[in-house]
This record gives sequence, C-alpha cells and structure tokens, in this order.
Amino acid sequence: MTSENTPAQAPVGQQSESATGGAPAGRHQWPMWEVFVRPSRGLSHVHAGSLHAPDAQMALRNGRDLYTRRNEGVSVWVVPTAEVSASDPDRRDAFFESAKGKEYRHATYYTKSEGVKHL
Repeated sequence: MTSENTPAQAPVGQQSESATGGAPAGRHQWPMWEVFVRPSRGLSHVHAGSLHAPDAQMALRNGRDLYTRRNEGVSVWVVPTAEVSASDPDRRDAFFESAKGKEYRHATYYTKSEGVKHL
C-alpha cells in the first residue's frame, strides 16, 4: 500500500469528526448533568447516572427517557455536575471527626426525668 492510499491521521491530541460523533475536533461540548430518580416505592431520590445536555429542561427530558424507561420513577432531579460538591473519601476521618464526642445529639444520652410527663 502506498502512502497515497493510507487514510489521513489526525495529529496527536485531536480526534476526527467521526470519533467525536460528527462534531469537529475542539468544539465545545454540552455540560454534564447528574440525574437522580425517585422510585415509586421509595421516598428518596437515588443517583441514576450522568448525561450531557445543553440546559436543565433537556437534561430532565433525556434523564426521564434514559433512566425511567419502565415507569419506575415518579420524580427526576438534574444537577449540573460542576455544582456538585463532595467530601474526599480518603480524608473521611478528619472530615467526620467533629461528630465524635457529641453524644448529646442522640436521644440515648439523656435520662428520663421523674417530673416530666409525656416522655
């Protein structure tokens, strides 16, 4: 095969249009959204997955279509991934240390008073 018959290769770090789904290399990508679904049998929303969408309305629609195909959800939340803040699991001891030594926050810390009714 001669060099005239070989396909052109994109420079390192760039992708061809076919590799990016038809978008030219370097084109801005839609923001990422985190999707939370509340199942009909539960009370709390559960993280279902992530998707790209141009705005919240489209993220809601796409999240509904992707993650509630069998009518298993009654509510969908979408949150921009950039707005999610999380603690570092590797530093959990330091992060949750403030709760130690505060037993007064739990009902088992207190004793029942004799003069107080309805406890």
